[in-house]
Amino acid sequence: MAAPIATYTSKVSGLWTPTHTLSNAEGPIGTLSTERKGVLMVGGTFRPLKGEVLHFRRDPGILRSQFSVWTENREWLGSSLRWSFVGSREIALSTGNKPYRLLPTTGLRMGWHMYAPKTGEMARMTRGLLSRDATIEVYRRVDLELVVFAYFLVSQIWPESIWPGRSVADDLDSIPVADKAAS
Repeated sequence: MAAPIATYTSKVSGLWTPTHTLSNAEGPIGTLSTERKGVLMVGGTFRPLKGEVLHFRRDPGILRSQFSVWTENREWLGSSLRWSFVGSREIALSTGNKPYRLLPTTGLRMGWHMYAPKTGEMARMTRGLLSRDATIEVYRRVDLELVVFAYFLVSQIWPESIWPGRSVADDLDSIPVADKAAS
């Protein structure tokens, strides 16, 4: 893979409702705070130093990783869906015009890849086995809002990525493509 075009780091503080401080090479870019109701993660808020605040909220339903992202002005930016309770480690992201998916990294390490149809790997989120801090590497042009949304989702399920995921280098055609007839 080519060198990343952007690299972000996250420093995590707090245990039950962690706060993630995201930074790039120039310094902090914002904080992601999470919210729980009992043991269930129900949402989060990303407050950038510059730009619009993003709200992540759990959508009604019983599926895991079923969240949507909204701006402060109630503009929908995307949603996520995980199809089953057991065995499925794939998260589908929808932005209205382009589907993405999050898959665990190959090999024995903690991390997730974000893939797009036809273009392949967009971003990679990794962390050490005993660390709570993460590194986010972006390889293709993608909105920061989508990268933060993907990070919010995987920050809840890091342990599921320890076991190696499947390689998708030759399987890009299996990424769902938005159906033009349905719109």
